[in-house]
Amino acid sequence: MSEGESTGVSDWENDPTVRQVLANGIRIKTDEVEAKLNEGNIQEAESALREGLSLNFEEARALLGKIEYQRGNVEAALYVFEGIDLQAAIQRMQQSLSDKQPPKKGRSRSDIPSSLSQHSINVVLEAIYLKAKSLQKLGKFNEAAVVCKSVLDAVENIFSDGVPDVMVENKLQETVCRAVELLPELWTLSKCYSEAIAAYRRGLLSQWNLDNECCARIQKEFAVFLLYSGVEAGPPSLASQIDGSYVPRNNLEEAILLLMILMRKSYLGKIKWDKSVLEHLSFALSLCGQTSVLAKQLEEAMPGELTRIERWKLMAISFCGSARNSSALDLLRKTLNQNEEPNDIMSLLLAAKICSENVLLAAEGVKYAQRAVANANGANEHLQGVCFQMLGLCLGKQAKISSSDIERSNLQSEALKSLDRALALEFDNSDLIYVLGIQHAEHRNLDAALRYAKQYLDATGGSKIKGWRLLALVLSAQQRFSEAEVVIDAALDETSRWDQGPLLRTKAKLKCSQSSHKEAIETYRHLMALVQAQKKSYGPLGTAPQSEDETAIEYEVWLGLAKLYSSLSHWKDVEICLDKARELKEYSAEILHTQGVMLEKQGETRNALAAYINALLLEPKYVPCKILLGALLMKMGSKMFPVSRTLLSDALHIEPTNHMAWFHLGCVHKEDGRLSDAADCFQAASLLAESEPVESFSSLM
Repeated sequence: MSEGESTGVSDWENDPTVRQVLANGIRIKTDEVEAKLNEGNIQEAESALREGLSLNFEEARALLGKIEYQRGNVEAALYVFEGIDLQAAIQRMQQSLSDKQPPKKGRSRSDIPSSLSQHSINVVLEAIYLKAKSLQKLGKFNEAAVVCKSVLDAVENIFSDGVPDVMVENKLQETVCRAVELLPELWTLSKCYSEAIAAYRRGLLSQWNLDNECCARIQKEFAVFLLYSGVEAGPPSLASQIDGSYVPRNNLEEAILLLMILMRKSYLGKIKWDKSVLEHLSFALSLCGQTSVLAKQLEEAMPGELTRIERWKLMAISFCGSARNSSALDLLRKTLNQNEEPNDIMSLLLAAKICSENVLLAAEGVKYAQRAVANANGANEHLQGVCFQMLGLCLGKQAKISSSDIERSNLQSEALKSLDRALALEFDNSDLIYVLGIQHAEHRNLDAALRYAKQYLDATGGSKIKGWRLLALVLSAQQRFSEAEVVIDAALDETSRWDQGPLLRTKAKLKCSQSSHKEAIETYRHLMALVQAQKKSYGPLGTAPQSEDETAIEYEVWLGLAKLYSSLSHWKDVEICLDKARELKEYSAEILHTQGVMLEKQGETRNALAAYINALLLEPKYVPCKILLGALLMKMGSKMFPVSRTLLSDALHIEPTNHMAWFHLGCVHKEDGRLSDAADCFQAASLLAESEPVESFSSLM
């Protein structure tokens, strides 16, 4: 070759715009091969590759198929691939490699196929991979999966100890990564879900020497499959488990584990930040009530991955979901600062919701809700109903601690107006209907409360326990105890065993109100058996919120039994029940209140007085103890009337509808000679006693 010819060849070899085929250190232009393919001369194109690149038959056909695939001729590529006995080619390569390699004992980590052998392996493996891709594009997913699986089987046979992390050609490694990633996708498309799960686990557990990004993609895809496919994967096989390692027991646990691994890799800088991973993890953790774990993950996120406002809002939602309302509200206050995002409607609504659950924060919640109403326009107009709902709830809570009767009445009226306005905007919002039912019930508008309770049951199809309880409590407030019991029995028939706790508690109190004490005790025993059974049969996750709920129910059972036995003067049984309750909650105003009632009935006035005072020291706004302490002090003579009157007035300030507070205040006025005031108090007590539910309506919130 002359010097001019040599320079010309060198020019096109180094020109990136010229499409080339490289094999065995030799290059040829693809234009020459494509020209023969365009003429339909496959044999000539194959010969050109074999002669020009010194290839054998399988390698030449593999490269020819790759050229057709890259040109978009999928069917033609598949036709070329079908003309190769790929399995026989792989077997010949395995035989060749085994002949060249020394025995296993004498092999070192570097004793792997040579660069030339690796190139030959990659040409054939890539051909199999492209055949699978061709079948995928033609919609033949099952066939494609079988072909793709043969790639991984071949790699495992060639590299019996796993793909080494050194001295492996990039092209070969790239083909392996692509095949590992493609196989579970193909099984999923062909609806062979058990094979897809096995392929995901094989890809993650076998030694493929995957790069971080490829491994991360597979982990993410598997987590998404576990979360949303609806297919129960089951735990990994025993062969893939390592002694002492954590083994996920269900889809949710495995998905959370994968997503948390991805988050950790992101924090360490091994992979790029992917916000969708955080979104999937948020969904998974919210399903099992572990949003506190999500908050910790958000705290660990590197600066720049999330804006500080975004981080604060997400952490606030996480804290709110894990009952850490104080922490959540602190973050929302920072978010809503004048220098940050003071008009962010979602943050305003969440802050108002948190405040609506605490009477001491109600006034602050009203401000947030009013700002939300003012910003519910334009793109946020659809949130007007929610804004008015939050405003109504906050106003209702604020009314409970109002300093004057007139202010309380005005706030209650404004609360109902806001809720009615919200319902007018969202007439099919069942939660609004429920809230209105409770509001009317607390104000003793029992006819309206009954109407909303029935409307809520119709709207939810009787699927919500709280709807049945609301209806039963409204009926009990109307002194229709037998009908209330029928409602509870109907609810028990419609409810799964594990969710019957609140219904059984209400049923026991209905029995007590009808003096059916034996039946009430039997109902409490049934409820206790249910709690004990739940303790022994935790689900796979066994989340903390669940155990806390069960502890609260068990505590209420022992306390309810103590009050029941106290009414029957069975003092030993009362003491046993109170001791059991103390084991669950050592410091409790309710326990001290029940103990004080027992001591007072036994004639131990001083000890009863001490119990009531201690209860108020624990919980200064505990109304039952204020009432009984006021009644007890009244019996100690006229000098105690002012103290007694103050305690009872405080109780009515907290609970204006408490008939016992009105009754004892009437008694104080009567003993003090204020007969007109006493008559008014007795009249109020009588009217309220006729509308007293077996459980407080506030217990439904």
